[in-house]
Amino acid sequence: MSKEAILLINLGTPDNPSPGKVGKYLTQFLNDRRVIDINPIARFFLVNFIIVPFRSFRASKLYKVIWTKEGSPLLLHSIDLKNKLQKIVAENIHVELAMRYNKPSIKTALENIRKQRPDKIHILPLYPQNASSSTGSSLENVLDTIKSWEVIPSLNVVSKFYDHPKFIDALVSEAKNYNVNDYDHIIFSYHGLPERQILKASKHYGNSTCQIGNCCNKITENNRYCYRANCMETTRQLVKALNIQEGKYLSSFQSRLNNKWLKPYSDKVIAELAQKGAKKILVFSPAFVADCLETVYEISEEYQKIFKENGGENVILVKSLNSSDVWVNAVKEIVLGR
Repeated sequence: MSKEAILLINLGTPDNPSPGKVGKYLTQFLNDRRVIDINPIARFFLVNFIIVPFRSFRASKLYKVIWTKEGSPLLLHSIDLKNKLQKIVAENIHVELAMRYNKPSIKTALENIRKQRPDKIHILPLYPQNASSSTGSSLENVLDTIKSWEVIPSLNVVSKFYDHPKFIDALVSEAKNYNVNDYDHIIFSYHGLPERQILKASKHYGNSTCQIGNCCNKITENNRYCYRANCMETTRQLVKALNIQEGKYLSSFQSRLNNKWLKPYSDKVIAELAQKGAKKILVFSPAFVADCLETVYEISEEYQKIFKENGGENVILVKSLNSSDVWVNAVKEIVLGR
């Protein structure tokens, strides 16, 4: 019987919420050329002498809010997903987990896989919508590691799954814990990206007419690898599956660093809805398959505060897929096709 392996990759997390460990994590993350895609010398000075020294202490305080007795939520959920997946796949399939930044590293996970001598490796970056700064960075790191192997087995790379029926089904299953009709508005909040990265990716795929607008209203040959188009399609699929009426939902983007990131901005949308009289809103975060700082703190804490300050009452976050049984089975099919 041939051997196979599955490599699951998530973004990463500090070892602990101390400023030193958070700074180490941010240094690795933000020095990635795909994350901050500017001149290398400018990036080096910007990250190491401005961003990390100033952000480490603030970010440390935020991580302390979400940290559990067992550790980082993102890492814990990812480990649980890996362990549950291992139990339901065939005996000839070995499952490993890696983080793009920090531990467990991609290099370590791949070395563990290499020792199993697999005939085929399935690689799944756990980012539903394709982006250079997440999917691209993870896959580049994998390929940089594997290229030095004397024996390179067959590779199956899953670079996106934003519209996979099982992914949508898993999100819908989680949504059933909430009655969408009980809310004044539904927000689908995705992680933001600089607009220039969207344009660069579109141009790379031969689409020089991208305007970051109506061209994302449906998936085409030109935009099937466009992050924004992927996000909008995920929203359309969920809206259809959950039977959400037009005018009661919108897609937005969170975690921006400046005003040249994808719009509309989730925090601004939250404030505007409250000012228009909304009292209770439901927020999905379909770009995150595991709860993390961006969901547990940014949405549940920061957006709740913004909403109340502007006249609203409750911001309810739909829990991420984490390691639910439906999601574990979905991952199996997304990766193996069976």
